[in-house]
Amino acid sequence: MFRIGDFSKLSRISIRMLRHYNELGLLIPDHIDDFTGYRYYSAAQLTISNRIQVLKGLGFGIPAIGKILTEYDDVETLRKHLIIQHAQMKEEEKVLQQRLTLLQNTIYRLGEDRVNMNYDVNLKEIPERYVASLRDVISAYDQEGQLWARLEKEAGGSLQMATPCYSLAIFHDEGYKESDVDVEIQLSVTGTYRDTDHVRFKRVAPITVASAMITGSYSLLREANVSIANWISDNYYEFDGSMFSIYHVGPATESNPDHWVTEVCYPVKKS
Repeated sequence: MFRIGDFSKLSRISIRMLRHYNELGLLIPDHIDDFTGYRYYSAAQLTISNRIQVLKGLGFGIPAIGKILTEYDDVETLRKHLIIQHAQMKEEEKVLQQRLTLLQNTIYRLGEDRVNMNYDVNLKEIPERYVASLRDVISAYDQEGQLWARLEKEAGGSLQMATPCYSLAIFHDEGYKESDVDVEIQLSVTGTYRDTDHVRFKRVAPITVASAMITGSYSLLREANVSIANWISDNYYEFDGSMFSIYHVGPATESNPDHWVTEVCYPVKKS
């Protein structure tokens, strides 16, 4: 049996952390002296302490570690759990990389004095269109590609694109949402088609919008929105419908975000 100080040296875990693990029920001393209160650990518990340290190093939190130690005794079950953790960490890595790219682009724009740049705002009419439409609630804005994939799968092979071909996404929620967003995609087509399970064909009335053109990634939307908001205020207009984006050049045809061309449109009317 080893006193807590000696076990701390053997396990390379601080005394403070060993006491914390004890309070959480993660690593309980093998014996506590009733008279002195000294904590004693067995040599066999070094195996448990080593597992705890390995799992912490793999990114598991204390609750998950406790669950693994108590429920996953066989190697195969543990392996499956680690595969799940690996997938989660890969997703976190993807999100982190996106944030790093956004940070890098912001630093670049600061250097070029572009952060407060003004966008030209135009008042224009989007003409009447006949469209293939698919509307659904998706988990987040960056999952919009799922809708385009579904439209392509259900109706893409038979569609004849209109000229000009408006490819756009309408955001129907009253305000900005962190999740569960109501998005409708529309593609201008010619001809006559029958509705599929999820794709609807319909005529869309002409609409007056205040629009600004963005060249670059969608991170520039905030800057364009500032210009549009100022234009609407200065020219005595008000919002008159759901905001939408027209994708002149997007991820479907161009992999480099710097080359994307997006037209941000806010339906408006005179105040």
